[in-house]
Amino acid sequence: MTQQVNEIPTRGFLSPQLAQRTQRHSLTLKSSTAASGTEESGTEVAYWEYSPVLTEPTSDGSAPKTILVIHGFRGDHHGLERVVDALPEYRFLMPDLPGFGESAAFTDRTHNIAGYVSFVEEFVSALDLGPDTALVGHSFGSIVASHFTAKNPQALRPLILINPIAAPALEGPKGIMTRLAVGYYQAATRLPEAAGQAILRNKAIVRVMSVAMAKTHDSGLRRFIHGQHDAYFSAFANRTSLLESFKASVSTTVRQVAPQLKLPVLLIAGEKDEIATLDSQKVLLADLPNAELQVIPGVGHLIHYETPEAAATFIRDFLEETK
Repeated sequence: MTQQVNEIPTRGFLSPQLAQRTQRHSLTLKSSTAASGTEESGTEVAYWEYSPVLTEPTSDGSAPKTILVIHGFRGDHHGLERVVDALPEYRFLMPDLPGFGESAAFTDRTHNIAGYVSFVEEFVSALDLGPDTALVGHSFGSIVASHFTAKNPQALRPLILINPIAAPALEGPKGIMTRLAVGYYQAATRLPEAAGQAILRNKAIVRVMSVAMAKTHDSGLRRFIHGQHDAYFSAFANRTSLLESFKASVSTTVRQVAPQLKLPVLLIAGEKDEIATLDSQKVLLADLPNAELQVIPGVGHLIHYETPEAAATFIRDFLEETK
């Protein structure tokens, strides 16, 4: 199924050109029944394709490069659209991860890293993507993207990680806060349906999360960020899938597979990131065989919202260098 998408108003932070580049698609993953070995309908996944805007032919006459993007926890494809908008010369593919946005939850697997890696494998196969496709992951998406690459080292290249998760959130000085957050998600899952949903989708709690992450002093941009989180941060399929994916997000890291990532890797970090700290990025960099780290001053965990142009410049330069 393919259709044009009409996005909600973006108050000037996304260009009119982006809507013209955008198409929504969907595909249904096939789940295998272990007992019988037969295939049956599985998870329906929504994804967005952003066509390139060609102002001039590519230097070698090839088609514009395709970039597959994996978003972060509780987000969906909307979060990375400002980066896409700043890179009009590339073709982008951005799925809503199963259990988030417009994609259904898994019906045949857990919403953990292994489950999401298998999803990326199936998505790449269904769209016939090859090593001429770059892979980008933001935050939780950086974990999924890196573990996919470690398992499938020749599949997609190069690898670009924005605000990558380099240290386990359950350890270190923020471990207590993370455990409290795990308790929050567990409690919401155990409560009666209406009460649990009300807690998880509580607008005040979503706003606290948004305020904590935003570092910009631009009042208009802060309103845009809060509006995006208000609109999309609660678009999850159900409480169980949300709890499973949250546990995966705080117990798994990019660093666990860093030595296996022998392809070119770009890390884009925020100087003031309190979730994926700059110190942890430097440790991750040392573990990667072939990587570079770019740091954006004055920004935290919302590079994709606050400094998309800077991120786009690093991505463009990196892709040119790794042709």
